[in-house]
Amino acid sequence: KQVVQTAEDNGYHGLLIPTRFANGLFEETAPLAETWTTATALAAVTSRIRFLVAVRPGFISPGMWGQMMAALSNISDGRADVNIVPGGIQGDFERLGVHSDHAQRYALATEFIEASKLLWKAPEPVDYNGEVIKLEGAMVSPTPVGDGPRWYLGGASDNALDLAGQQADSLLMWIQPLDAIAGLMERARARFHAANRPAEFGLRTHVIVRDTEEEAWDAAEDLLSQAQVVVEQQRQASFTGTAMVGQQAQSRSYEEHRVGDRLWNGISTVRVNCGTAIVGNPQQVADELMAYWRLGIDEFILSGYPHVEEAERVAKIVLPLVKEAAAGER
Repeated sequence: KQVVQTAEDNGYHGLLIPTRFANGLFEETAPLAETWTTATALAAVTSRIRFLVAVRPGFISPGMWGQMMAALSNISDGRADVNIVPGGIQGDFERLGVHSDHAQRYALATEFIEASKLLWKAPEPVDYNGEVIKLEGAMVSPTPVGDGPRWYLGGASDNALDLAGQQADSLLMWIQPLDAIAGLMERARARFHAANRPAEFGLRTHVIVRDTEEEAWDAAEDLLSQAQVVVEQQRQASFTGTAMVGQQAQSRSYEEHRVGDRLWNGISTVRVNCGTAIVGNPQQVADELMAYWRLGIDEFILSGYPHVEEAERVAKIVLPLVKEAAAGER
């Protein structure tokens, strides 16, 4: 509650609510709030901020989930969007008894999105006959507010780009060096254009910013020094043999974790999924964000540790610089 209210008070547009089946930041048995219960509760104590809520196809029926998402949309007055998550860290699916390969997960995700969109067209019975998902007279009432939620999909594999081009409103990417992101966007644009759909992009990154560059790098090293050995071991076990193209990029080894002048992936040793941060003083961080904006990034999903303090810090000393620079280039 404190995190979301801090984000809303500091003018952030939205908040990503992720989904996992074990804690991916601390030791795996550490408390982990269930995604949809959390999002619904937070929607009731906020008035402006949007919620980008993650869902994994295959763990809940699209008929039931369609009702859940529609309810959240109405409770929040249309402030809920969907982050579809077909992939997963090694062992994540198996924890809950689901065994499937990369291609099967994306095929299921395609049906999940199609069935959900069909359910939300009107409050009347619908049928859907996919290879896996079957609906016979399923109905959602009320349907989501307005035109319904926006669909976001993250990924870097060919399957992810194909699905994004066909079904998503925005492709989400974990931060990599500029040339790598530019190449990924070029591949994705080809899919969006082939489907005659507009291409939009979001970029996920951590931020470590301090008044001086030296202080920022010191803060990065200090953050890593607090890691527990058991957490590092659990993360390494999760990444070994992963089929996730994006995760492979996040956890590559670099000297002192320096991916580039401003990029540092030390977080990947203790955290699943996005493990890279922009590090620097306020102007350096703003300049780095602007460099990605110029590539065509439409939205940034930022985070820092601890969440409350870093959300306030970035809002006060980085975002005004970004807004000023972007306004000058429009």
